[in-house]
Amino acid sequence: MKAILIQLFLLLAVSATIAQKSETDSFVCPPCNNDCDKLSFNKAGTCPHCGMELIEKNKVSKQPITVCFYLQNGVEVLDFAGPLEVFSYAGAKVFTVSKTKNPIVSQGVLKVIPDYDITDAPPFDILAVFGGNSGNASNDPQVIDWINARKPTTQYYFSVCTGAFILGKAGLLDNLTVTTFHESIESLQKAVPSAKVLRNTRFVDNGNIITTAGISAGIDGALHLVEKLRGKEAAKKVAAYMEYDKWVPEQGLIMAQKP
Repeated sequence: MKAILIQLFLLLAVSATIAQKSETDSFVCPPCNNDCDKLSFNKAGTCPHCGMELIEKNKVSKQPITVCFYLQNGVEVLDFAGPLEVFSYAGAKVFTVSKTKNPIVSQGVLKVIPDYDITDAPPFDILAVFGGNSGNASNDPQVIDWINARKPTTQYYFSVCTGAFILGKAGLLDNLTVTTFHESIESLQKAVPSAKVLRNTRFVDNGNIITTAGISAGIDGALHLVEKLRGKEAAKKVAAYMEYDKWVPEQGLIMAQKP
């Protein structure tokens, strides 16, 4: 009987320890798509693995935001790589799509194998398109039809540099104020006559359509979108983690909030 009581006592002690641990380990690393996403901690601070500031478990979104990066052959590396860093560190689920699953070549150097093609890509919250041979996509009726077919389930559109031409061809920039790469302002104005295309503007936010200027401006636009979705502090943490000290919140032009 004594042995049974001792075993019961030990079992209760272990259970209490486990319960206490589950109650005290109430901080987690913000989702960053690394192994530390699975860890929990018993106090506030920074993640010892990725360096991001820990947050309370109950403030973590149950469903990550999904971002589709449409990449065409010849896409500009920094156009998509900068925003990819931003969205990934913000906890979004990012995947790549191209017209086919054949490898594409970015700037004649970097080979990228798309996760999906336009026939099997899953639904997404945000569609992101980029410059660098953007005519490869904007002049392809099948790609434009695919973008239009996804309109009912797409919440936001995000373009960097001449990626704006892709959105323009899909009719998404009609009657809006937008921007693009500084050497393509006049060309976009001709392509979308009803739009107002601005110079010297890092990004323009029309509510659910965000266009940015060239290359590095894509990082600013992506941080702005993170701010819209996760709050200013979340965007600041991402910028700090990336050691990107050039971001100035609200430095772009905000035309409207998302309806």
